Amino acid sequence: MASGTQDLYKSPVCQKPHLDELKQIDADLRLKLSDEDLKEMHDNFQGLISTLQRLNEIPEPQLSVKYPRTPGYRSEDDAWYWKCDIKGAAKGKLAGKTIGIKDNVAVAGVPMTNGSKILEGYTPEFDATIITRILDEGGNIVGKTVCEDMCYSVLSCTASTGPVKNPIDSKLSAGGSSSGSAALLGRKEIDLAIGGDQGGSIRIPSSCCGTVGLKPTFGLVPYTGIASLESTLDHVGPMARTVTDCALLLEVIAGYDEGRDPRQIQNITIPQYSQLIDAGIEGFKIGLVKEGFESQAMEADVAEIVKGAANKLRGAGATVNDTSIPLHNDGIKIWHPIALQGQYNCMIKGNGTGYNWRGHYPTSMQEAFARGLFTRPYDLPHSLKKSCVMAEYIQRNYQNKFYAKAMNLVQVLTKAYDDALKECDVLIMPTVPIKPTALPTGNNDLKEKRSKAACTMKNNAPFNATGHPALSINAGFSEGLPVGMMIIGKKYDETTILKVARAYEKIRNN
Repeated sequence: MASGTQDLYKSPVCQKPHLDELKQIDADLRLKLSDEDLKEMHDNFQGLISTLQRLNEIPEPQLSVKYPRTPGYRSEDDAWYWKCDIKGAAKGKLAGKTIGIKDNVAVAGVPMTNGSKILEGYTPEFDATIITRILDEGGNIVGKTVCEDMCYSVLSCTASTGPVKNPIDSKLSAGGSSSGSAALLGRKEIDLAIGGDQGGSIRIPSSCCGTVGLKPTFGLVPYTGIASLESTLDHVGPMARTVTDCALLLEVIAGYDEGRDPRQIQNITIPQYSQLIDAGIEGFKIGLVKEGFESQAMEADVAEIVKGAANKLRGAGATVNDTSIPLHNDGIKIWHPIALQGQYNCMIKGNGTGYNWRGHYPTSMQEAFARGLFTRPYDLPHSLKKSCVMAEYIQRNYQNKFYAKAMNLVQVLTKAYDDALKECDVLIMPTVPIKPTALPTGNNDLKEKRSKAACTMKNNAPFNATGHPALSINAGFSEGLPVGMMIIGKKYDETTILKVARAYEKIRNN
């Protein structure tokens, strides 16, 4: 008689360690366990393996894949990573709209690299939550847009597929890390796009390419099924050519991610943004943030164009006055330790998904990251390698002291912006202090460009730390190059930001 299936051999999901491995771990962690203690642990390890074996056998919930598709094909275009044609519902808010998806967002059956050699060969079997929402509303997903290598650059030249060219001048940077999304919008090849933003990665390329890009309030749009950089900084949002289209796409993808910060999302409803933005801004109070114009890299024409654009809002009935938020100048310094140590623990030690937040973990993506990092860590981008070394040094010598203090100071920084927003409906400053720069031509040029590009994050990164919504819209041109104006609002008050942006867009277009 055959034995029960519970008695059959099963390939072990976890290998039992050698005793010498446990001794080495004890030495590395400086725990000073006795030989007897280590022997006992080694003998008892089978219990943990049995637990992991059973855990591996229990089916886990999967993100849905509701619409049929074919895998598509690899594109040779600089701004496309992969072309496809996935049609959603027959009717909906996005019916007839073509949409490009940043290549850090999972689309089932379509290869994904996150701009990096590390993930080459990975194809997710699930749709990110926002993909399902887009398809449910009739959107037509036509491809994955190129993003910077591991989303860790603003230069639009680090993707494993090559540089992404600015749609206005092919010798210039399109900004990053959502470089392909902004460039394709600027070229009018797609109607809408999805971007991701941990330090300005939606707003910076939107500024460089003269388009509209919104980093929503933290947690407003689900980040589920998307490659993470650091879970407290991760934002995903809409990119478009017009404010109306940006509002429409936000309307579709918004709807809270309860795994991120449920304390902030109670009793909040999603407005119909696209139906509200033409209501006008008469009586609105707009604050020009003095410190947002004070970067050492600030180009005089950029500052002049943004101030001029903001002042035109008086014509729509708003009041425009200067305001001061001194702590804004330290905002990027507060963000930096969180990004530095956070990304290291999430992307490298956490294999692209990290730990310590409640929600759906894309396990196949995590395993693909782990394999790539183990086999070819040298293929990481230079900027991320540099951050890894610095983060490891800080952790070995100062543990999480600076990360923790930065997180505490985020509360202070948040209050500083909130206090200013009690006096103003929105705040305005340049998205970036400089016009688009030339793409690098070699390693030495890359080093110089990398150093200069750091200034583009000064006004952007603080709002990733605090979670305030912020939108970039083209304020005008200087020397034929676009200049972005950033509009910042209260948390979950995207409606007001979009109203101000739409009011300016009408004035500009007229």
